[in-house]
Amino acid sequence: TMPRKRKLLAQLSALQSNSSFSPFDALESLNATPDGDSSPKSSKYFVTGKINSSRLEADFFNQPCISLAKSFLGQILVRKLPDGRELWGRIVETEAYLGGEDEASHSKGGKQTQRNAAMFMKPGTLYVYQIYGIYFCVNVSSQGEGAAVLLRSLEPLQGLDAMRELRSASRKGPTKPLKDWQLCNGPSKLCQALGIDKAFDQKDLTQDAAIWMAPGRELPGEQDVVTTTRIGIGSRGEWAQKPLRFYVRGNKFVSVVDKKTEREMAAVGHLSCS
Repeated sequence: TMPRKRKLLAQLSALQSNSSFSPFDALESLNATPDGDSSPKSSKYFVTGKINSSRLEADFFNQPCISLAKSFLGQILVRKLPDGRELWGRIVETEAYLGGEDEASHSKGGKQTQRNAAMFMKPGTLYVYQIYGIYFCVNVSSQGEGAAVLLRSLEPLQGLDAMRELRSASRKGPTKPLKDWQLCNGPSKLCQALGIDKAFDQKDLTQDAAIWMAPGRELPGEQDVVTTTRIGIGSRGEWAQKPLRFYVRGNKFVSVVDKKTEREMAAVGHLSCS
């Protein structure tokens, strides 16, 4: 008889060649117990949760800043809480901060401080900083001296109740329950929703047990990525105008939509199709 591993691989390729099956469906059917009961119960969307080794490795992060900022779109940020619950969010918006000559970067001029040290560490290192003395933002270092990518927005996939709890704990006074699209649609909101604070600064996404990135199921094509200007850096001269923000077009979980750029993309797309 065919060894089990080869048999599974053969089944997997057969299932994948059937256009109605995605690799995730295939994995789910292979993970099912003999009586057909798939355990633990979960949506096929989260089947990677069963194969916990599924995390993006060092070579993924080791790319230039702009390239990494685009490559993050569609990947899954996973945060494991102390009680074992996993929170999953699909990255839908990022910004590149290039270091060096980038006037909006915390490492402009190659200036290294205690605060921004993570920006100079190996690609895949988290750089967490505080704004207004209360909110946190999370970045991931890339190739390049002092270069890092800001994670701006996530599409929540799993653990939404826990995200809601974490967000409401940080909001003052009685508030309305947050809608799904409001949970992670901004850099400090996603940090609140995932319980990311200064303790995560300098953590390594390729090694850490509490936070990592998993490969996304659906990665946007070039035509689905909007390239536009970064948010909140109006005083940085020409750097305020550089197209260093990237988001998934048509995704309702993005923090700020650039309608003008989207209209231009649609016009170009229409012309190239005609």
